[in-house]
Amino acid sequence: MLFNSVVFCDFDGTITAVETFAGMLKEFSPELSAEIMPQLYNRTLTLREGVRRILESIPSSYYPNILEYVIAKPIRPGLAELIDFLSSQNVPFVVVSGGLKGMVEMVLKRENLIDKVHDIFAIEVTTQQDYLTVDSPFEGDTELLAKVQVMELYQSSEKIIIGDSVTDVNMAMVGDLVFARDRLINYMEDANKPYISWEDFFDIRHYLMQHWGKDAS
Repeated sequence: MLFNSVVFCDFDGTITAVETFAGMLKEFSPELSAEIMPQLYNRTLTLREGVRRILESIPSSYYPNILEYVIAKPIRPGLAELIDFLSSQNVPFVVVSGGLKGMVEMVLKRENLIDKVHDIFAIEVTTQQDYLTVDSPFEGDTELLAKVQVMELYQSSEKIIIGDSVTDVNMAMVGDLVFARDRLINYMEDANKPYISWEDFFDIRHYLMQHWGKDAS
């Protein structure tokens, strides 16, 4: 189906007000995370290699605790209002996360938003072995979840990106309109890529209402 616009939104540190996935990795694999995460942020190690190594160092028996870890994590204000506005404009809201799908679903169910998002794409794991095994259907050259591959599933004249960090760089570079915060701002400035800074989802809704000449009714 062809859309005028599609919104692709990161989860960890974007929908959530704290870095839930990164925090979980530090909690359940602290030593390896301390070694690998700085390399991910300065982009000397690919997300595909680094995140896989950390995830697959975590015993499968910890998976219920991983899901429990995210239960109480807060989200940024205005998400429900943004999604409702986008729905009124026939604009899909697609969650694309470099984190675990189970964690994304847990938070969106808690907020009664899981049925309002158009789709969720994230890393999946299996727990049949002693340690978690990554099973990602959209694995790319440098990412376990290649967000640009996901974007290519949607035909639209305008692709809008919402993100905050290194996992969002590739999709931001090909986005038509980029809402960036935290580390993603630095990456965008280094690449001379235009962006709009934001604090919460009310900011994004307000910008898009003006951008499209619409109101919330």
